[in-house]
Amino acid sequence: MPHHLRGIAALLVVTLVWGTTFPAMKDMTGSLSANWIVLVRFALASLLLSPFLWRARRADLVQGALVGVVLFVCYVCQIEGLALTSSNRNAFVTGLNVLVVPLLGVLAGRAPERRIVVALLLALAGLFALCWDGGLSWGRGDTLALVAALCFGVYVKMMEGATRKVDKLMTLTAAQIVTVALCAALWLAVKEVPDGAAAAHYWAGVAEALRQYSTNLVYLGVVATAAIISLQTWGQSHSTANEAAVIYAFEPGCAAIFAYFWLNETLAWTGLLGAALLISGMIVSQWSTERPSAALAPE
Repeated sequence: MPHHLRGIAALLVVTLVWGTTFPAMKDMTGSLSANWIVLVRFALASLLLSPFLWRARRADLVQGALVGVVLFVCYVCQIEGLALTSSNRNAFVTGLNVLVVPLLGVLAGRAPERRIVVALLLALAGLFALCWDGGLSWGRGDTLALVAALCFGVYVKMMEGATRKVDKLMTLTAAQIVTVALCAALWLAVKEVPDGAAAAHYWAGVAEALRQYSTNLVYLGVVATAAIISLQTWGQSHSTANEAAVIYAFEPGCAAIFAYFWLNETLAWTGLLGAALLISGMIVSQWSTERPSAALAPE
């Protein structure tokens, strides 16, 4: 098989695995906080990718730390939103991050291209239909997912600049993943872990939840983060950025399919229509004759 087709196949696998992360994380939100899920997932990935930090340039570590802080905010908002809404709705709203990057260019003073206007209209129509799926109106969980999408868009823009400044891309990746784990640990220590008599009950509950969902957490940390990031890097080196963007646009659809089999979540006809409109908007927003940034947001 030619390297180009192998690259396409690799990105399809990446998208499928990203789709599984939404129900996998949703499954745990009833027992673990967003910070615990982020901490364990990224701590496991950090252990596997830490060799790439050996003898790294200080400038590369700084770049990784900066984008890592933003990525931490992305995941906390996304998982907090997951706890309050269905995983398929969360996936479709979060997927709007591909629209944020070109919109940031518009805010910077560049005139919007026709494709961006069309994509925005499709996305707005899709959101309207999706958020009346089954009679469910817009809620706090959807708002958090939208904030996550905006943060992922900022993250992608920062990655676009960071990838041009570092010597090794895997050093940048490892540094940001370690930063996410450190931010989650710090936030837990400062804001979540109780003192005094409540501490023993808290740690007992956390220990039981970690034991119960150990398979989910190992899958998220080892497969969906460390291994898939490596596969994504290889796949994008053998495909075009436009091809990658179109393939990634189907991630929410994959999430909805896995949510059906994993969590028995369904979409009514309005939700299916909204999902189709959102995916169309994502594809239109990225389909251009120019070569856009390939540093799309991981899930």
